[in-house]
Amino acid sequence: MSQDTLSADVVIAGAGICGGLMALELTRAGLSVILLDAGPRYDRDQIVQNWRYMPPENKAAFDYATPYPSVDWAPHTNFFPDNGYLKTTGPDAAAYKQGIIKGVGGTTWHWAASSWRYLPSDFEMQSRYGVGRDFALSYDDLEPYYYKAEVEMGVMGPNGQEITPSAPRAQPWPMTSMPYGYGDRRFSEVVAPLGYDNTPVPQGRNSQPYDGRPQCCGNNNCMPICPIGAMYNGIYSVEKAEALGARVIENAVVYRIDTDAKNAITAFHFYDPDKNSTKVTAKRFVIAANGIETPKLLLVAANDRNPNGIANSSDQVGRNMMDHPGIAMSFVAQEPVWAGQGSVQMSSITNFRDGDWRGEHSAIQIGYNNTAQTTKGGMKALATGKVGRALDEEIRRRAACGVDIYVNHETLADPENRLTLSGTRKDSLGIPMPDVHYDVGEYVRRAAVSSREHLRKIAAAFGGTEIEMSDHFTPNNHICGGTIMGHNPADSVVDSWCRSHDHENLFLATGGAMAAAGTVNATLTMAALSLRAATAIREDLAAG
Repeated sequence: MSQDTLSADVVIAGAGICGGLMALELTRAGLSVILLDAGPRYDRDQIVQNWRYMPPENKAAFDYATPYPSVDWAPHTNFFPDNGYLKTTGPDAAAYKQGIIKGVGGTTWHWAASSWRYLPSDFEMQSRYGVGRDFALSYDDLEPYYYKAEVEMGVMGPNGQEITPSAPRAQPWPMTSMPYGYGDRRFSEVVAPLGYDNTPVPQGRNSQPYDGRPQCCGNNNCMPICPIGAMYNGIYSVEKAEALGARVIENAVVYRIDTDAKNAITAFHFYDPDKNSTKVTAKRFVIAANGIETPKLLLVAANDRNPNGIANSSDQVGRNMMDHPGIAMSFVAQEPVWAGQGSVQMSSITNFRDGDWRGEHSAIQIGYNNTAQTTKGGMKALATGKVGRALDEEIRRRAACGVDIYVNHETLADPENRLTLSGTRKDSLGIPMPDVHYDVGEYVRRAAVSSREHLRKIAAAFGGTEIEMSDHFTPNNHICGGTIMGHNPADSVVDSWCRSHDHENLFLATGGAMAAAGTVNATLTMAALSLRAATAIREDLAAG
């Protein structure tokens, strides 16, 4: 086994959105940065081709993983035949079968680009409602970094439109939202008499040319890949940082973390696919992998001074795993709705994001899925046995009238929802794979009773037939909590700056730091926390 050594001011493990934004911010400040990612670099054209030629059964089932082939040294979750990499157990095991990508740019290669801010109350669940945990910082502390992330990503939002509840803003969104397609317009019209406000989703995609990227042209396959690059993903920040001098090393699997007598981090070690090892030294160290891979790495890297894992004196690494457990419904409307014009997620019912009832049950978000129904409708039409003109008419009817809607629920931090290392399953480098035990809890189950009623009410308003509703909670890939933040080192992993309580020069810039899940996609909050952590690193190194 060879052992080379590299060095920089800052080394970052994880080249997704959080790592990419941090690398860009730090290189702009004149710092030297090495950015490591366990997976390969992806080629947009190849991913588009992979998606184009994927079997229709996969497309109809919303398989967004198959276009991104998993590699033996950095396996990620698969869609068929099962999750493959992440083993889940517990009462709601199906609700944590997350979809992640390992590769430069990270899972934002195939996200829907929903870029919500959390509400001020989401940061204060314990102090306001007596449940869950508070963040170690306030909304006001994070607001400038939310805007910074929105500018870097190119987020469009409903400028000039009043939305309640809405997070306070010091400045408008960098771009104004695109108009709804027919499906979102019609959905809004039908649900309005029921008392539902269907409002625009802030999105990390261009409603006009922005930052060298084109305007969205409504290809409608944002998941799994935006073919023209109008949608932001982490690769853009990585490439900008690289142009400013950051060194990006793909297929670099961090497996060991060295500490000194004061428990400061002194080195990361990574394997290449052939298990050759390289040591990287730095002044500041960052783990910016997703909320599964970050706690996994900290547990894998346990050493003599930290026998329970790096940054884990609190025994909270891998605990408090959260997501937004969902309930999905599909039906055939009496009238054409024509999903598929524009991006895949353009609108959302936000009436139930906040209220005093959050002390009793979770808040929810209700969404209309604007993904085109052509493949799904076509597969269902074929199953009817029709042929010829009758089949053609049936395909057209289902493509026009098919509707998918969903409810996402907030979860509370629960230490028993826990990621651990498998004792039997390992990758090609001998690194254990992750196991997660998951139970959404009664807080979510109480809300789900009314969530199902909301879905039935909406289906009835459309005259829906062939109604199908999931009988279990589904995952949403909004991974929070595994390296939870807090003021007390005894019950948390990082502070408000994402700095490890145990290691003064280690930052965990990841959604794992989030102390509450809220109701909406977590990506923008992860990005804002990472930019705030970059500020702390800059100030550390400026002070010598």
